[in-house]
Amino acid sequence: MATPPTHTTDTLLARLRHRLQPPETPRTSDPLVSSPAPLVLPEVEFAGYAEDCRIFGFLRLDAERLSDALNAHAQVQLVDALVIALDDGHALPAEELWVAREELLAVRASGPRGNPGRRSRSRPYPVALQSGPYEIHGYLHGPPGADPIRQLARRPPMVPLTEAWVMYQAAGQDHRARVGTLIVNRELLDWVRPARNEEVAIPSLPMEPALDPRAKDLTGYIWTNGRPRGPGAP
Repeated sequence: MATPPTHTTDTLLARLRHRLQPPETPRTSDPLVSSPAPLVLPEVEFAGYAEDCRIFGFLRLDAERLSDALNAHAQVQLVDALVIALDDGHALPAEELWVAREELLAVRASGPRGNPGRRSRSRPYPVALQSGPYEIHGYLHGPPGADPIRQLARRPPMVPLTEAWVMYQAAGQDHRARVGTLIVNRELLDWVRPARNEEVAIPSLPMEPALDPRAKDLTGYIWTNGRPRGPGAP
């Protein structure tokens, strides 16, 4: 099992730009790592939202769901990672990358949905929230008749929203897209409020493009000389 790296005060994007190690966070549990053979854990795609960048890669899942893994581990280790700066869209690759949970504002859900038998009766509540540069709308699931905002404060740090969409600026341009289920870090929210169904249900929005860091063609996310290349580029 890999050993978590030592602490620095740099942001994730700054560490990559200066080729520094990721930060060490308090060890509340063993870190989630990419496990070598003979122990083979399922690999899932990772797409995260940080304060100054988007993070893509792959990790080995040691829990039923990605949200369970993120709540169980103070850090995750990604392989074949790609970090894309929000300010200018430049991409920085890393064969291995440690990311602390406290650096993740949100993560797009992927992988298995967990054991259906463990799901409790709930209803969706529309909510709107702000986390760093990201404005997010979606459905927070909770017990019928409960106050969803009060319930949110009692949940583990990483909480899923369904039918979510996100709005933020990337390379100076407004970006708004649907993301499906989005796992948000409630400990890093700037604000959250109840919303109306019509604020969440916007079927005309395009889907946030999926990105495979192992693919040779990364058009749509790679920016060159400050200009985007790929579909939708001006």
